[in-house]
Amino acid sequence: MQGTPWPELQDQLREAGKDDVDWRNGRVPMFIHYAGEDVLEVAKQAYLMYFSENGLGLRAFRSLAKFESEVVEMGLGLLHGGPLTRGAMTTGGTESIFLAVKAARDLAKKRDSGRGKPQIVMACSAHPAFDKAAHFMGLEAVRTPLQADFRADPAAIEAAITPNTVMIVGSVPAYPHGVIDPIGEIAALAQAREIWMHVDGCVGGYFAPFAKQLGEAIPDWDFLVPGVTSISADLHKYGYTAKGASTLFFRDAESFAGMGWTFDNWPRGQYFTNTLVGTRAGGAIASAWAVMKYLGESGYQRVTQRVIATRRALQEGTTSLGLPTFGDPKLSILAYGSEEHNIADIGLRMTARNWTVGYVTTPPGFHQMLNLTHEPAIARYLTDLAESMREASASPRAGKLNSQY
Repeated sequence: MQGTPWPELQDQLREAGKDDVDWRNGRVPMFIHYAGEDVLEVAKQAYLMYFSENGLGLRAFRSLAKFESEVVEMGLGLLHGGPLTRGAMTTGGTESIFLAVKAARDLAKKRDSGRGKPQIVMACSAHPAFDKAAHFMGLEAVRTPLQADFRADPAAIEAAITPNTVMIVGSVPAYPHGVIDPIGEIAALAQAREIWMHVDGCVGGYFAPFAKQLGEAIPDWDFLVPGVTSISADLHKYGYTAKGASTLFFRDAESFAGMGWTFDNWPRGQYFTNTLVGTRAGGAIASAWAVMKYLGESGYQRVTQRVIATRRALQEGTTSLGLPTFGDPKLSILAYGSEEHNIADIGLRMTARNWTVGYVTTPPGFHQMLNLTHEPAIARYLTDLAESMREASASPRAGKLNSQY
């Protein structure tokens, strides 16, 4: 097989992407986190500068060690970390959650080797990554019902705790409905029983602090709350950095120690990583550092304010169409719908209008995870939504929700 000239490959790459969703015009409800062309360019250029460097070799690439250390320091500053708090970067939210589960499991085993199969207790709205981690690491995932406002129910969580419970989870926000779980109440349960409490801030970790600075009524949820042991927060979501970057933070050195893994029973000597993966893209680490430095607190506040305004505009518009918001989302995610409407049918008609549609299944509705691409698209979206609703009402047809992530 002969090689192909780069100009031909460029053409093939462009051709391959011609049917991809038009994310720049706000037509995808998830997957993209955009804070403007300037931020995107900073992320790209920083990534390319360290494209070949490897985050596994921090001894060799001291630049990456510096970037990661400062990213962690900035993150802990946002989340009210103190002198004992620790953290490290990972490649994404799922890896952060995996490692938090591993650390909780290992610490519980160290303290009580006679316990049965370890359990994670969480609301049914918690991210599937906890079940994935439980599946791979031999834990039992126990999911509990929600309150009427779609937040986790502390009483239901308390009732589900057993002597085998090694972790309790709260979400900021929970992905399906965008609401913030009552972290203080859940953490109090964990603290009273000396159980690991993890806050899944993969979505809200780099959004909620700035929303609160802007005056949003967000209760304490981070290391200010006694009982919170660890927090996951994705940089490549509302940190707006290149994909392949998240952070995982711990209250103290003992809990942080469970994140790492070491091995020396081979001819090469000691092997150690804080991460599940070995090789990490140096570009993702450099990009995270550069974007955080570029935006600064004022930049993040500015983007956060625009996203919140976009969410409110969408809430007002969908409510006026008879699709009220589920619960009281305060950040960037919301879900809306009504059992009086055939959500699946409306969604099919929106898809025909070239919108990628996100759904929630309980209750049936639509799901949006907002960024700056949606800001100019709201009016068009609401017009198409109204037309789709009229068509569905005039000519009802059976439909099934496509609930894929």
